[in-house]
Amino acid sequence: MRFGKTIAAASAAMLMSVSVAQADDIVDTAIAAGSFETLVAAVQAAGLVDTLKGEGPFTVFAPTDEAFAALPDGTVESLLEEENRDQLVSILTYHVIPGAVMSSDIAGQTLSVETVQGAELAIDATDGVRVGEAMVVTADIEASNGVIHVIDTVLIPE
Repeated sequence: MRFGKTIAAASAAMLMSVSVAQADDIVDTAIAAGSFETLVAAVQAAGLVDTLKGEGPFTVFAPTDEAFAALPDGTVESLLEEENRDQLVSILTYHVIPGAVMSSDIAGQTLSVETVQGAELAIDATDGVRVGEAMVVTADIEASNGVIHVIDTVLIPE
């Protein structure tokens, strides 16, 4: 069972071309994909670029620009303000787990994993893959320091 069985073929082709290069780190891979401008801006505002360009490996559940756009009006702008940096860091690190976890590693399982933020995140890979409230729409985008799984919803820690 693969994570991304429901994604459109055009998106899959675009992201697959990114994963073939494999030389780029997680940040550069996200930039090259072109559908993570908000995520990249948030990572920059949070001061996490060097971390996500680091050795890793990391598994990143990456919300698309559309996922960020679905948040209530003003949420993204507020999170990008300097005084909300701690909250932004908390949200972003909630999308990252240590190690490189490929879809084949968890297929058919339900599990709870600890995020870099420190909270537990529920993953259900028994029928597609659900990460918290988000669905994985594209899986296994390899980077030099880990893997990206594209999700359709921004995860907010409790």
